[in-house]
Amino acid sequence: MSECLIDISIRDQVLSLHVSGRSYTYPVSTAKNGAGQQSGSGCTPLGQHYVRAKIGSSLPINSVFVGRRPTGEIYSPELASAFPQRDWILSRILWLCGNEPGLNRLGDVDSMRRYIYIHGTPDSEPMGLPLSHGCIRMRNHDIIELFDLVAIGARVSIV
Repeated sequence: MSECLIDISIRDQVLSLHVSGRSYTYPVSTAKNGAGQQSGSGCTPLGQHYVRAKIGSSLPINSVFVGRRPTGEIYSPELASAFPQRDWILSRILWLCGNEPGLNRLGDVDSMRRYIYIHGTPDSEPMGLPLSHGCIRMRNHDIIELFDLVAIGARVSIV
């Protein structure tokens, strides 16, 4: 896999991937509470990050994760009705780690300890609107494509 850069614009609700001389653009949904670093804020953290872990390789689309582990469930409207309070994390997870001590790494601002991911969400959820609990949500087909294009260590810039 080639060196790549992921740029996430909170203002535009867009993720751009630049890899091997090509660019890809995907609509996303960042935090309903806006941008912010603090643990427990429900905000999307700013700054320079990298992909620390890739979780879910080769699982079926719409696979459900709880605590970063696949549950064996496949998301459906019926499952959503049975568990209306779940924050659905589906298909793939790119777990982010901050690169900037005091901004998004260590202490009460550590993105990895805040469990900030790029992940799939139900296709019924709108993209282009900030509605997440801090993570970057994507369409399931999009997160699978992104997951397959990036390597652990890929740089991520959130502005």
